[in-house]
Amino acid sequence: MATKNIMIVGVGGQGTLLTSRILGGLAIAGGYDVKLSEVHGMAQRGGSVVTFVRYGEKVAEPIVEEGQADVIIAFEKLEALRYSHFLKKDGALIINDWRIDPMPVVIGAAQYPENIIENLSKEHKVYTVNATEEAKKLGNSRVFNMIVLGIAAQHMDFAKETWYEVIENTVPPKTIDINKKAFEVGYSL
Repeated sequence: MATKNIMIVGVGGQGTLLTSRILGGLAIAGGYDVKLSEVHGMAQRGGSVVTFVRYGEKVAEPIVEEGQADVIIAFEKLEALRYSHFLKKDGALIINDWRIDPMPVVIGAAQYPENIIENLSKEHKVYTVNATEEAKKLGNSRVFNMIVLGIAAQHMDFAKETWYEVIENTVPPKTIDINKKAFEVGYSL
């Protein structure tokens, strides 16, 4: 199997690291060599957080080059736009249809781009969900990342049972049920 390149992009505090740990756990459960790397570390200040997960027979290095990502999981629209050039021609771009204004927009030094999803859809295979709203329906807006992951799971080669096992082993014990429910919502979309 060729090495698979997954990218998770979001804003600090959105659970990108937890998500990459789940993907890493899946790859290991599948018997693959796996490399994880977190690229941007302004996590706590609402800055960009990017995580690469690469898995395959033998993975040399953790960094994904531009134009090489099979799947990009974006927890926020602007982050999807910012990193879309990493996607392969036929790669899948999974976007949480949610807006978090970065500091330059907050202070009025920049504008938040219009029609991000429509514009990205012209060039890429885009799958969107308003995961934050869906998570609120479940009673916990913080599990939105599991909903996005459920959609991404449809574009990856692991059995649903394996996803559940790894989620159970990775998330805090008290949150297992809600996280599995949220994953199920995304998986069935």
